[in-house]
Amino acid sequence: MGGFFAAALKEDCVFDLFFGTDYHSHLGTRRAGMAVYDEELGFDKAIHNIENAPFRTKFTKESTSMKGNLGIGCISDYEAQPIFIHSHHGSFAITAVGKINNLKDIVEHHIHPNTHFFEMQNGEINPTELVAAIINQKENFIEGIQYAQEIIDGSVSMLILTPKGIYAARDKLGRTPIVIGQKDTGFCASFESFAYLNLGYSDYKELGPGEIAVLTPEKVTTLVAPGKDMKICTFLWIYYGYPSSSYEGISVEKVRYNCGRLLAKRDNVKPDIVAGVPDSGIAHAIGYANESGYPFSRPFVKYTPTWPRSFMPTHQSKRDLIAKMKLIPVHDLIEGKSLLLIDDSIVRGTQLRETTEFLYQSGAREVHIRLGCPPLLFGCKYLNFSRTSSEMELITRRVIKELEGKEPDAAMLREYADPNSEKYQKMVDTIGEKLHFTSLRYHRLDDMIESVGIDPKKLCTYCWSGKE
Repeated sequence: MGGFFAAALKEDCVFDLFFGTDYHSHLGTRRAGMAVYDEELGFDKAIHNIENAPFRTKFTKESTSMKGNLGIGCISDYEAQPIFIHSHHGSFAITAVGKINNLKDIVEHHIHPNTHFFEMQNGEINPTELVAAIINQKENFIEGIQYAQEIIDGSVSMLILTPKGIYAARDKLGRTPIVIGQKDTGFCASFESFAYLNLGYSDYKELGPGEIAVLTPEKVTTLVAPGKDMKICTFLWIYYGYPSSSYEGISVEKVRYNCGRLLAKRDNVKPDIVAGVPDSGIAHAIGYANESGYPFSRPFVKYTPTWPRSFMPTHQSKRDLIAKMKLIPVHDLIEGKSLLLIDDSIVRGTQLRETTEFLYQSGAREVHIRLGCPPLLFGCKYLNFSRTSSEMELITRRVIKELEGKEPDAAMLREYADPNSEKYQKMVDTIGEKLHFTSLRYHRLDDMIESVGIDPKKLCTYCWSGKE
């Protein structure tokens, strides 16, 4: 995953760039970078590893040493960026968010054979560098960006910093957002809509699918009009988006509240209290509690002062241990109680199982689990959003393989995706038994779409339905 921010101001932009980028720290845990342009000093860039320290700590020096009125920044779980490029377009810096499934095919068939790439530590080509190489195949930035959008299987949204302005280009089906903010001294572009509010900006516009705009301190100019078709990732509202964000005018917090409310409408369990996994299930739990009439409570809290998300190591066993270490029980609200616990989703099941065991060990009588989205059955083809590197790490896939005695194909998975089928119920019951839940229920796909509240044709739900 990843997020980015850009600022084009009549004054120095580094303060806004520093904090605007930092506000995307929930979207990435490995690499971060900032690039700026100053008319007198030219380009400047810094990239740091943020696996063991938050963005603000790593970029404190750059927040005062960098200078420029144009800048882009990013936080990423994968490649180091922004990167600098010098080509027939001149010098520029670029950062991108998305996923390229046909990387090797593009290198072999669409890039000049003499082009070379710097490999990342894992031996792969830096996808952002490849996007830059695609753009350089054409005569200008607009044609190059459109060419990249055309040939990439997956998606890519990007920011390009040039001496004359900043290009902001949303992927052709709008799977990820780009929002423009404005204030008296200029404009910004951001993945997250809340990231600029405390910096004095107000909402200006949200780029549409495939739209390309250029930002200068004086104005925002649309160079390519938005397309009509959209497939924005629904998982943005369910998991990745920060609670204060909005996409397509729809609040993340409101959607999660609606998910909890609709979960309660279909439920018949009678718990003593309703709780949310902090902080990912809190909004769902409030919605559930208000709809059901069962009291909302916090039987355990997360200790966060010295455990920021960006501290989380990449090794899964260590991540699981740290996630468990963060949770502090409130025994008076747990002992002898029937708890209904809500989280946004379940992937491998490890953390939620350990949380449930932690509640039993703290004296809970029952732990009913409710989830704010349907079972995750398919790995995402369009974005690097998946919280697992392999589809077979998904607990749903492991359970289906066990039930069927073989690897499931797409048709079989779609049978398990139907909440009215016996296979779906068997899968859910088996997962609940394996993870030692008193009971388990997922949000239905139709209810989740209703929770979002926009045209279903504009939503991508592939990871749950397998339908494009």
